[in-house]
Amino acid sequence: MSYVETLVAMLGPWSWHVAGLILLGLEILVPGTFFLWFGVSALLVGTLALFVDLPWEVALLLFMAIALICLFVGRNVMRNRGTREGDDALNRRGQRYMGRQFVLEEPVDQGTGRLKVDDTIWRVIGPDLAAGTRVTVTGISGSSLVIEPAEKP
Repeated sequence: MSYVETLVAMLGPWSWHVAGLILLGLEILVPGTFFLWFGVSALLVGTLALFVDLPWEVALLLFMAIALICLFVGRNVMRNRGTREGDDALNRRGQRYMGRQFVLEEPVDQGTGRLKVDDTIWRVIGPDLAAGTRVTVTGISGSSLVIEPAEKP
């Protein structure tokens, strides 16, 4: 009898819990959610084996069946959970300012100028406008905001 067989015989149903914890530990080391379902399955079989005396063959078949069910259900759950949870404009900061209105602190001269937005100074492109003019951001051109005079309410 090998060392593993002796250990499994000695631990009895708790060997399923040990296997489940090892599989859950592998889930931390390996990317994806593959070992998670096998670990959950092993823990479920181990818990059932604590209450019902299962021959090892039945426990193994039960483990495989529960693992396949968990795998397919888990994959569907993970696939259907919202993948678009982040900010669409995260790496395109100028997109956040589209449609917003600001007041020019400096004039726009010869089609270019600067506009302070929050704590950042942006280069702006648009018609020549005087300081104090209310403008609307209508687009982005490279790293510059495209502006137009705001419509009067």
